[in-house]
Amino acid sequence: MTTRVGVVTFPGSLDDGDARRAVKLAGAEPVALWHGDKDLHQVDAVILPGGFSYGDYLRCGAIARFSPVMETIIEGARAGLPVLGICNGFQVLCESHLLPGALTRNDHLHFICRDQRLRVESTATAWTRAFADGQEITVPLKNGEGGYVADERTLDELEAEGRVVFRYLDANPNGSRRDIAGITNPQGNVVGLMPHPEHAVESLTGPGTDGLGFFTSVVGVVGELVAR
Repeated sequence: MTTRVGVVTFPGSLDDGDARRAVKLAGAEPVALWHGDKDLHQVDAVILPGGFSYGDYLRCGAIARFSPVMETIIEGARAGLPVLGICNGFQVLCESHLLPGALTRNDHLHFICRDQRLRVESTATAWTRAFADGQEITVPLKNGEGGYVADERTLDELEAEGRVVFRYLDANPNGSRRDIAGITNPQGNVVGLMPHPEHAVESLTGPGTDGLGFFTSVVGVVGELVAR
């Protein structure tokens, strides 16, 4: 049975095509999902891609959070559906309260675009099992509002519960608290991060293939569930 991974397209999505290609390279079937359609078409996992959903009006991800497809995704995520939010998708997950905290304007007030080194802090999620704890990877980063913030109590909880999934290495690119680049929910099925693994899946383009592990991870997790 082939794993089916849905990739949502919102008005203003830029990286949905890249995410679908990454899914295909991981051996899964990419399924295009439309923001105005509640039906997830029986997918096994969902990716919320990067871009500028609804033009980033009001607040990044704030309008996308109320789109019809998100009603079904929120319900599915709470029931265990694997969901990955990349960049703008991370913002949508925070606005949907599937993940805590928020993403704010970069502390230097400039858009940043560069290859970014990360440390994998947790492999106990549906999207990181193909990595090793402490592994260092490089994937592209491109954002203007990528600073992760939360109150101290929330940050302490994330640390204590092992829910910080990725940390920035070298210089902090956007002022994210505690160098946090990505986090997960308590169940480990919902992951959000600002860097773009879908742009690091082929050696011909991007900084190598370090990002492919995100997509092979969820294929393996779904395969195990089917085999049970």
